[in-house]
Amino acid sequence: MTQLEFEDYILKLKYIWLDYPFGEKIAVYKYGKKPEGKIVAIVSEGSQPLRVSLKCDPQLAEHLREKYESVLPGYHLNKRHWNTILCTGQLSKEEIFDLTSLSYQLVSS
Repeated sequence: MTQLEFEDYILKLKYIWLDYPFGEKIAVYKYGKKPEGKIVAIVSEGSQPLRVSLKCDPQLAEHLREKYESVLPGYHLNKRHWNTILCTGQLSKEEIFDLTSLSYQLVSS
C-alpha cells in the first residue's frame, strides 16, 4: 500500500483532516474540530515500507501482533491501544482499511 492510497481512503471518512504537529515527515490524521481533534492515524512519510499507526481494541491489538510480524506495538504511543503496521503486503489493503475504520470508530465514539 502506498501513502497516497491510504490517504485517499482515510480522508473520505467524515470529519477527518490532516495535520503535521510532529514535523513535516509525520502525517497525523485527526477526527473532529480543528485545531484539536483526536488522532485516528499516524503515517511516517517516506518510510519504506510505509508505517501506519492505528488505534485498536486491546485484545485485537495483541492478537494481530501475535499473528503478523508486520504488526508492532504502537511507536511512541500507548502500546495497549495502538499498533504500528508495516505495509509489507502481509496484511492486504482491505485489512488495513478495515483497521483504519476501526480506529476511526474507536476515536469518534
